[in-house]
Amino acid sequence: MSVKELLAELVNIDSMSSRSNVEIVSYLEDCCRELGFGVKRYAYKDDAGIEKANLVCIAGLAEGAAQEVDLALVGHTDTVPYDPNWLEATTLTEREGKLYGRGACDTKAFIAAALTAVEDVGAGCLRRPLALIFTADEEIGLLGAKRLVAEQPLRVRNAIVGEPTSLQPIRAGKGYCLAEIIVRGREAHSAYPALGSSAIFRAARLITRIEEIAEKLTQEQHPDFNPAFTTLNVGLIHGGSAKNVIAGECRFTLEWRTIPGQTSGKLLEYLGQAIDEQKTIDPEFDCEVKAGRADTGFETAPNAGLVTLLEKATGKQAGTVAFGTEAAQLTQLGAEAVVLGPGDIRVAHRTGEYVPTRELEGCVEVLRQAIEQICT
Repeated sequence: MSVKELLAELVNIDSMSSRSNVEIVSYLEDCCRELGFGVKRYAYKDDAGIEKANLVCIAGLAEGAAQEVDLALVGHTDTVPYDPNWLEATTLTEREGKLYGRGACDTKAFIAAALTAVEDVGAGCLRRPLALIFTADEEIGLLGAKRLVAEQPLRVRNAIVGEPTSLQPIRAGKGYCLAEIIVRGREAHSAYPALGSSAIFRAARLITRIEEIAEKLTQEQHPDFNPAFTTLNVGLIHGGSAKNVIAGECRFTLEWRTIPGQTSGKLLEYLGQAIDEQKTIDPEFDCEVKAGRADTGFETAPNAGLVTLLEKATGKQAGTVAFGTEAAQLTQLGAEAVVLGPGDIRVAHRTGEYVPTRELEGCVEVLRQAIEQICT
């Protein structure tokens, strides 16, 4: 089966994060067994009670040896939802050198390329262990990869994490953090504002301070990123119950993307100071911070062997990205990690998502070289 035919099979399996990924995991299990890999599922149920599974497949490991591999190729099996009016979303369609379909770019193309590269090399030629890792629920918080970290099913020396990077090796990425902030006031008739206290006004004053925190964060920079500092955003806000009622509550969502080496706690520390200042000004200031995601960034040294190998194989200098990936979780399994894959992140998630055919085929060659140089 060609890499395009394999990608068509994967796209044809609807694996949105809201659904079970067991169908695509079963398909990948069969593929990996045929390639000579030992396979193991790590099943769980998500918060909605839907069955999910991570899949770890290993070849080239001596019988009875510790579960430690020299190279892991990592792809997530889930996709974002698609518009029901996109009738060809799960039918791979080729037009003008581009392959269209949900997940074609993010990241089923990488998975197809990894399987094809392994088949080209042949599991029997491996002298050092190789793993194929397929995860669940990446799109909704890297949840499958986080479960693997908790279970520690293997140790990894080098990892190539599939994401659409236009085949540029990515050696560092920012973290991703979220917090919901609840500001409370006291409801009253809007004709008599002295009887109440507006949660919206209080939230507005706090958001002004958060904007000042954003400026403060620019002082600590990582020159390899653009922008070179931790960024933050208030993306959602909701408050009040009616136009003529003093708002009793206002909620907003704060998101920040940390540069490697900076913890999520730094922003929370600044936020705590800002809240304390508001309490000094307004003794009745009532605010609750519910910190949610706190995903760290990752950074692999520019002279690391895997970075050098992939720069040579692709002809591109390694770079950095601001979006989240599973690379940080792979580092927690011991790996030096690099993110790489065919396709452009700017066309991922949208209707008409596609991967260029040349990049799909080029990814096969890059991964083949990586497998041969590290594992054979």
